[in-house]
Amino acid sequence: MVVVVTGASQGIGRAIAEAFAERDDAQVALVARTEEKLDAVADACRGHGGEALVVPTDVTDDAAVAEMAATVRDVWDVPDVLVNNAGAFTYAPLDELTLDGFRDQIDVNLTSAFSVTQTFLPAMRERAQGHLFFMGSVASLMAYPGNAGYCAAKHGLRGLARVVREETKDEGIRVTTVLPGATDTPTWDGVDLPAERFMPPEDVAAAVVDAYHLSDRTVLEELLLRPQEGDV
Repeated sequence: MVVVVTGASQGIGRAIAEAFAERDDAQVALVARTEEKLDAVADACRGHGGEALVVPTDVTDDAAVAEMAATVRDVWDVPDVLVNNAGAFTYAPLDELTLDGFRDQIDVNLTSAFSVTQTFLPAMRERAQGHLFFMGSVASLMAYPGNAGYCAAKHGLRGLARVVREETKDEGIRVTTVLPGATDTPTWDGVDLPAERFMPPEDVAAAVVDAYHLSDRTVLEELLLRPQEGDV
């Protein structure tokens, strides 16, 4: 079983990679920009019984995405699972958000998912099998002040996933949008709140793997997770 995880160097992406390695002995392709962090995740995946392929990639670079996909196919073949998890968050009120800053949020959180999906999807469709996960957010559903770029991107990502679902549902492809609330990841470093107010990334990862393990007759289209005490 081949799994590709973008944004795999930390947080939810790392947890998902490790979860698939542990539960399925999966071959996990780890995609992110920082090779050193990916190497640490690869060691963890191998420790869980899986295999790991480190593919340092800037997913906002189209040529790099194409090269990454070719590497995965050459080493392991077409992925069974693609997790579009790469993303970034920058807080900025509207009067401080620059046009370049807005575009950066769209590129990393939305356009990259389109690029990676478009690169892998034709072979998955030809094989009539595969599961695509898009890592949205509660910001895909709600508006948060100071988050114009991020909310726009995550709303767009949910829309993109819905279109992919509609266009591929008769071809054996499953599509799931994951909508997590506040999760204990580096995004929240420096915030003066107790860890108990955040979801563990391992919980999000467990939900993703469980969604994959439903029968082929069922797809969990959207998966909304929030901290027990609600949004922070």
